[in-house]
Amino acid sequence: MITQILIRPYITEKTMQLAQTGWFSFVVALYANKAEIAKEVANMYKVTVTNVRTSVVTGKMKRTGKRQQPTQKPTWKKAMVQLKAGQTIDAFQIGEQEKK
Repeated sequence: MITQILIRPYITEKTMQLAQTGWFSFVVALYANKAEIAKEVANMYKVTVTNVRTSVVTGKMKRTGKRQQPTQKPTWKKAMVQLKAGQTIDAFQIGEQEKK
C-alpha cells in the first residue's frame, strides 16, 4: 500500500510571504511526523530541509443544506518547512511570476 505524506502545497497570501523568508507550507497526512515530512520534501523537491514545524488544524462546524444542518469539516495537519538559505520550491514562485 502506497501512503502519501505530502498531500499538497498550502498556498495563501500569508504562506507566499513566508516563502520569501524561506518557510514553505504543506498540507500533510495526520499520521506523518516531522522526520517523515522532512525526508519527503527533500526527496520530492531535491532541497535540504533545516527545520520543520507542524500543527493540527481542527475542522470547523459548518451549516449546510436547505435545513442548515451542522456538519463537521475534517481535521487536517499543516507543516511548515524551512530550507537551507538560497533554496526555493517552484510551487511557491507563483506570486513572483505575476509581478514580472
